[in-house]
Amino acid sequence: MALNRLEQGSMALRSVVFLAAMVVILAAVKTASDIVVPFLLALFVSIICSPLVRMLVRIRLPRGLAIFAVMAIVILLGIWLGSVVGSSINDFRSQLPSYRNQLTAQLAPALEYLAQFNIHLSTDEVKQQFDPGQLMGLATDILSGLGGLLANTLLIVLTVVFMLFEASGLSRKLHFALDDPQMRLQQIDRFLDSVNRYLAIKTLVSIATGVVVGIGLYLIGVDYFLLWALVAFLFNYIPNIGSIIAAVPAVALAFLQFGWTGAAATSVLYVAVNMVMGNVVEPRVMGRSLGLSTLVVFLSLIFWGWLLGSVGMLLSVPLTMIVKIALESSEGGRWIAVLLEGDPQIVSQPMQGQMTVEGKQ
Repeated sequence: MALNRLEQGSMALRSVVFLAAMVVILAAVKTASDIVVPFLLALFVSIICSPLVRMLVRIRLPRGLAIFAVMAIVILLGIWLGSVVGSSINDFRSQLPSYRNQLTAQLAPALEYLAQFNIHLSTDEVKQQFDPGQLMGLATDILSGLGGLLANTLLIVLTVVFMLFEASGLSRKLHFALDDPQMRLQQIDRFLDSVNRYLAIKTLVSIATGVVVGIGLYLIGVDYFLLWALVAFLFNYIPNIGSIIAAVPAVALAFLQFGWTGAAATSVLYVAVNMVMGNVVEPRVMGRSLGLSTLVVFLSLIFWGWLLGSVGMLLSVPLTMIVKIALESSEGGRWIAVLLEGDPQIVSQPMQGQMTVEGKQ
């Protein structure tokens, strides 16, 4: 009896120490966010670029030259995207009076219809609530947060380069650091492979989403289709919620330009693209679902956004997925990984006489 109480007290003490340590670590991360955010961004860029580097090395290209080529592509792409975002925002501001007049014209029939039911709303009041200047509000805030990192461009690029040089020996270093020189801890390799696979596939799917959305918006005739394609690419890293956030400004702008018909066509485009990419392409390419529950996605968006700012919102789901993959790779943390999943199913394995839990998207 006394032994059980002693064990319970020891477990409670360990829990309290763990929670206190987490609070201290989170406070330190938030305080040092100016350093942590560029490092995390460099880490994600290096993970995304490492498959390209490996592919170039396989075709007998020296590793240094392969890294230089990949980084040159990334830098040129970043400069191009920055010019697209900057020119789109400046052009939108110059066209803002015209969009406000279009809003008045589009709302007039709806206000007249509501007046028939004794619901009287003035055009000025409605325009204050639905100001076209707010269309880019959330999108530009996120993009501005990324743009604010341009001051650390040299630091990020150098960090990515050094990470790519060290990537080939990372697995062996982790094995030696964990006192496993014989490379017997398969959880380490499984964790690294799962993270690389998830981010690579998610990036490819996000690129495809942005390209299809951009082409669709171009065919519909929505202004700044390149900007909305970039927003769709970035927000595709946030499942469920991200697609809704990315669609709002484009649908609103389509309403200003073409009325309800254009808004409906744009909405159908976003719904179709995200349903196909999220429910067909991504699960088939990944082989199994790595999805998170909608509640976890929403909470991770709030948590990482509070901890790391606007960049943390974009990286919220990849960061949470890395935590989930790490928990799946450990015996004691699998139950927490199951709680993070959406719609878990129990699947029996007669050969091993055990039960495993898999997520179903």
